[in-house]
Amino acid sequence: MALGITVAAAIILMIAGVFGMIQGLVGIFANDFYVVSQKWLFELDPTVWGWGQIVIGVIAFGAGLGLFFGKVWAQAVAIIVAAFNILANFTWLPYYPIWALLVIAFDVFVIWAISAHGSDFRAR
Repeated sequence: MALGITVAAAIILMIAGVFGMIQGLVGIFANDFYVVSQKWLFELDPTVWGWGQIVIGVIAFGAGLGLFFGKVWAQAVAIIVAAFNILANFTWLPYYPIWALLVIAFDVFVIWAISAHGSDFRAR
């Protein structure tokens, strides 16, 4: 069961990476696509946020692949990139609140799964 949780975390991380890259590309090439629905304390330029999402997405996808091969470095990178993705999506709350909260929840699951069961994946 623990192995299944870690595999699920790796898959979620890779899917989140791909979706993050897609969101980033939309932010870069279609600046008027993202519209702020509420006034918040912070405002971001969608182009800057888009580049950040592309970088986070590429690293997340690579860490997910590394988890499948049982690499120790992938566990640390996955936890760090999930934490950065939580911060990035927190700043994205004014633009897409439901999506941002969903991604934050998935990232929390990834951090928990790798922290609690990451060594089970490596042992196989």
